Amino acid sequence: MTGVWAVLGAVAVVAAVGVLLRFHGGRVRVTAKPREDLPGPVRDLLDPATPVTLLQISTTFCAPCRHTRVLLSDLADRTDGLRHVELDVTNLPEVAAGLGVLRTPTTLALDASGAELLRVGGVPKRDTLIAALRPHLPRPIG
Repeated sequence: MTGVWAVLGAVAVVAAVGVLLRFHGGRVRVTAKPREDLPGPVRDLLDPATPVTLLQISTTFCAPCRHTRVLLSDLADRTDGLRHVELDVTNLPEVAAGLGVLRTPTTLALDASGAELLRVGGVPKRDTLIAALRPHLPRPIG
C-alpha cells in the first residue's frame, strides 16, 4: 500500500510542475537592462541599423523552437524596425550560460546596442509580445 501512495505522490508532484511550467511559458518579462558583457556570437548577430532584434535561443532537438521560429519570422517580416535571428546553442553552452538562458526556446529582444529589452521563456504569445514591443519600435505594429 505504501508503494501506491508513493506513486500517487510522484504523479501529483509531476502534474504540479507541469502546470507551473505551462503557466510561466510564453510570458514576457520586461528586463530593460544594458549588457556590457554580451557574448561574441550574439554581438555578431546585431545590426546597428535595426532598432529591435528578436534573438531566438534554440537547440538542435527543440520541437517548440520550430513554432517559435515561424511566429517570430512572420512578426519581423510584417514589422518595420524588427529583425529576427536565431542562435543554436547546442554546441555553445557558455553563450547560453552567459545570457542566463535555462530553457529553449528563449527569445530576447535586444536594442541596437545589445541592451536586453525583454525576455520570453518558451513559445511567445503573439499578442503579449506585440504589446511589449510597441514602445521600442519606430512605427506601431499592425
